[in-house]
Amino acid sequence: MALILTVIIVALLFEYINGFHDTANSIATVVSTKVLSPRQAIVLSAITNLLGALWGTAVAKTIASGLIDTQVVPVSSQALICALLGAIVWNLITWWVGLPSSSSHALIGGLCGAGLAAAKGNWHVIIWSQPSAEHWWKGKGLLWKVVMPMIVSPILGAIIGFIIMALLYIMLRNVRPLAVNRAFNKLQIASAASMGFMHGTNDAQKTMGIIALALVAGTTAGLFNALPDWLQFLHTPAAAAGQDLTIATWIKVTCALTMCAGTAAGGWRVIRTLGHKMVKLQPINGFAAETSSALVILTATEFGIPVSTTHNISAAIMGVGAAKRFNAIKWPVVERIVWAWIFTIPVAGGIAYLLVELLRWLNWM
Repeated sequence: MALILTVIIVALLFEYINGFHDTANSIATVVSTKVLSPRQAIVLSAITNLLGALWGTAVAKTIASGLIDTQVVPVSSQALICALLGAIVWNLITWWVGLPSSSSHALIGGLCGAGLAAAKGNWHVIIWSQPSAEHWWKGKGLLWKVVMPMIVSPILGAIIGFIIMALLYIMLRNVRPLAVNRAFNKLQIASAASMGFMHGTNDAQKTMGIIALALVAGTTAGLFNALPDWLQFLHTPAAAAGQDLTIATWIKVTCALTMCAGTAAGGWRVIRTLGHKMVKLQPINGFAAETSSALVILTATEFGIPVSTTHNISAAIMGVGAAKRFNAIKWPVVERIVWAWIFTIPVAGGIAYLLVELLRWLNWM
């Protein structure tokens, strides 16, 4: 029981760090364009993240049952703690150096690394590909839910950002810059709010899935059989064959509030990279980047795909900058960001793998 509670606490710690680490995703552009002050932007982001986190559970179900095959090896509480710690360590490293890496992929990497170590190197524990007989986009596994979206979603974000920005340039070419700035000062507040909402719908759900996994493991092991009536809400049965796991309302509310608190703490190091170092933004640029990124995340969330908010907004800013002028983008900064993307899953997974091996060596699992 103590281990289950530890998993929940560490998962909420990850959610809190995710809040301040990824706050920049939804407010960097609106702060850098000076449409809102940092404090105003954080309040907006916190509220919209909270609302978004309570909207649906498709991504949470993917994390809970679509990546690790618990029939090969049960996901123990110790393994889940190691998975979360692997993601937390990588998040803190990239936050410290100001790189907008993906909390989503850090968690996925940690989960896969811990699962692989728990299965003693049996790669079958990781669900690589389970295509759906109904629709290809409903397939499960790392290929359909992580690898393909990791490649496709930033490309889409950049392309849509480029198209929206190019169209705005064409439509507004004869309008005075002062009038354009006044209009998009207001419009960017709406686009920043939509970005915050989309961040909540996708990112907060990942921790929901981890907590649900821990509760299923505890329920299956019979740890909750002797609980008093007021704690029976912890009882979470495994999903029936072919069905997705049901995420309890209290899990959704707790994760949403925790991410909201983390968001309120802010993440200024990453904000500087996204909002200032990559390309100089005006309100119209921020609007185009946020709108295109929100559209991509909305689509992914509907299909239960845990995409990276970081990747999408970064790519959208690149697309918007390229529409403005190709050399307006500071490509050395982009190169650092891309390397962070590439290393996120393997490094977080490697940390989690080593932590599981350490616990095994200490006879703690």
